[in-house]
Amino acid sequence: MTDKPHWHTSSYSNNGGNCVEVAANLVARHGIVPVRDSKAPAGPMLNLSAGAYSSFVAGIKAGRLRTS
Repeated sequence: MTDKPHWHTSSYSNNGGNCVEVAANLVARHGIVPVRDSKAPAGPMLNLSAGAYSSFVAGIKAGRLRTS
């Protein structure tokens, strides 16, 4: 296993580039899921705990995180 993030986007991210990338390969060793803007790969990233990322995804699936 490596400490370098292996970035990927969802297969559902076919919306003109407004998506995020995640690097789930760091969960097992470090307990984090890095997240970044796919339009700015050299920009900042958020390191979410595995639990916070799981809650985030569950919130999206449940429709609790809507844009205005």
